[in-house]
Amino acid sequence: MIAAGAIAVSGCSEDFLEQENTSNLNMATFFDSDDAISQATSTLYNYVWNSFNGKLYYSMGDGRANNITAQWSNYIKYFTNFNDDGTTEGLYDGWSALYSVVAQANNVMNNVEKYATNSVSKEAITQGIAEARFMRGVAYWYLASLWGDVVLYENTADLVNSYVLAPHRQADVFEFAIRDLEFAAQNLPATSPAPGRVNKYAASAMLSRLYLSMAGVTTDGIYDGNNIKTDFNDGHRNEYYLNLAKKAAQYTIEKSQYKLVDNYADLFKIENNNCVEDIFQLQWIAGSTSANGWGCNQDITAFFGWSTMVSDETNWGGATCVSWDLYAEFHRLDTEDGLFNFHTLFADEDPAQDKRLKPTIAEYGNEYPEINVKNGGYTYGVTESASSNGANIKKYVVGTHDDNGISYKQSSGVNTHMMRLAEVYLNYADAALGNDNSTTDATALEYFNTVRERAGIPAVSQISYEKLRHEYRLETAFEGLYWYFLVRRAYYHQQEVVNYLNAQDRNRTYKYDETEGKYIQSTNAGSGVFTADKGRLLLQYPDTETSKNPALKSTAGSWTFADREVDESTLFD
Repeated sequence: MIAAGAIAVSGCSEDFLEQENTSNLNMATFFDSDDAISQATSTLYNYVWNSFNGKLYYSMGDGRANNITAQWSNYIKYFTNFNDDGTTEGLYDGWSALYSVVAQANNVMNNVEKYATNSVSKEAITQGIAEARFMRGVAYWYLASLWGDVVLYENTADLVNSYVLAPHRQADVFEFAIRDLEFAAQNLPATSPAPGRVNKYAASAMLSRLYLSMAGVTTDGIYDGNNIKTDFNDGHRNEYYLNLAKKAAQYTIEKSQYKLVDNYADLFKIENNNCVEDIFQLQWIAGSTSANGWGCNQDITAFFGWSTMVSDETNWGGATCVSWDLYAEFHRLDTEDGLFNFHTLFADEDPAQDKRLKPTIAEYGNEYPEINVKNGGYTYGVTESASSNGANIKKYVVGTHDDNGISYKQSSGVNTHMMRLAEVYLNYADAALGNDNSTTDATALEYFNTVRERAGIPAVSQISYEKLRHEYRLETAFEGLYWYFLVRRAYYHQQEVVNYLNAQDRNRTYKYDETEGKYIQSTNAGSGVFTADKGRLLLQYPDTETSKNPALKSTAGSWTFADREVDESTLFD
């Protein structure tokens, strides 16, 4: 963690990362211009997230949520099967990466405040601190969502001689993250200073997500350290934070420059990095790792790509497939246990009309003209044999260097989606649903149906939780988000979510049957799946971490908050 906080600001350089003053890293003289502040925050968009992006982003966001079946993976399968522990591959990578974000953000803030010279404008200092607090807030939201009680700290240097620290309460961590994002929303500029940089509306958008989490773990009113929920099956969310979530979402939707792109498939093309719908992306640098080095390269494609025809050289995705559970939901196929009755829920829909299907799932017969371009395109299951484990994952699979002139081995050049405007539309609907079984709130329906209209499916006249869950899952599949949607439901309907997880058909393989003209499930249920319980809604701490910091397993304490910097009642005026 501490070492990550000392990452040199050099190596990757492109767009806003390309700054002057790259050779003099003496802190006493480095912060001598506004550009130096921008340089200091640049690694917060790639390097520090790299180990999280490479595995835990999708292993938990999609694997744990059963969007992915990967029975032969040495890490995804454990998260999917609920038999992960403190030694599972990818666990420490994700933990250390998120704390690397925290460490580097703290270093930026502390060093800027200490060393910025008079030649640096106050605006640049405030913006740099706000940018770092945005990143720290997002990292702490992930940590609290994944592990619950975790260590809060504001100065990396303080940990050098005092690393053994007890964790802080999950609600305190959420509050800490919210205050970071509120500061960012108040102090970042309205317009991004360069492509890919976050702005005030990115912060308000992210707050719509954080407020929904906080609504579930508190009882009523603004958080004061005493209103922490203890009954996670009470069916109640804190309306104070539900209202803030609605305000933050609507503020972003109505005031910002962000818009939904017309064509859903365009979101996942390299040439559309940082497009008008993307609120926050990790900024990976195009080019080979031999030229740029490791740490700023996008390697998800290597984990999803199923052959050298669809991604360059390294491909581990042949048996990393779309789960049968997600495949069935996308195609409105009722599962045997009757958990989903899509014919009733969406009786008037033709799943073949869903424009999200083809860019998300590579299934038999799908044509992708952007892949294998020199030979006239790629047809899944025809150009090459289809997977015998199920349909493959299309998102983040963008073709080879021959196809796009950008991708290299384990460095595809496509950014990682961390938040899109479509999620903000759905966050508003979630907040409007509140503690009711359904809602006909006019604004919520407008936003909800805007997402559905883009997908090519009919509008609805009311929103239930099941419709919201269904829409959220299909809209964000393989973007590392569905698990967190389920987790925040478990803050107030815990047993319902546990039952849902246990009813999912995990690890079921399926194969295209040319005679039948459709995918057929295997006769055997998936193997190695443990029964989920409330304990599996959080991850275990990495053994590597608890061996160094045994206090991590002790009872969580409270964080001492200073006076509020931002007035929540006027933040979104």
